[in-house]
Amino acid sequence: MELILLQKVANLGNIGDRVRVKSGYGRNHLLPKGKATLATADNIARFEARRAELTARANDELALAQQRAEAFKAFKLTITAKAGTEGKLFGSVGTADIAEHSTKAGQRLARSEVRLPAGPLRVVGEHSVQLHLHADVNVELPVVILAEEAA
Repeated sequence: MELILLQKVANLGNIGDRVRVKSGYGRNHLLPKGKATLATADNIARFEARRAELTARANDELALAQQRAEAFKAFKLTITAKAGTEGKLFGSVGTADIAEHSTKAGQRLARSEVRLPAGPLRVVGEHSVQLHLHADVNVELPVVILAEEAA
């Protein structure tokens, strides 16, 4: 399946690139999310007419992501959770928990922007979490997990 990318896609290409992808990836991911369009003669002409608009929008999104990255560089997230005496959590801290606590602390963050390659956090202490704010913008977020005080 041949597509024209309408926005930058990691490990695939930039705006305006004509790429060949497997039909399932194109139909189920790129086309429904508006990241690409079919490479027909009509769509190519329509894309060329909108190229400046799409490029300007992509630049705005990149600038916004870089601003957010700067705000996260001075931000340290602290989460309290129930833990045993040895520092193991009862449960775990996942992407949804990190996004929720970050938003409550004043730094807007979506669950899909949090990357935990080693899986959920299961012990008390300081951890480093990757934030993927844009295809070109990744930030390290220090997360401190504290044991909840027993009442």
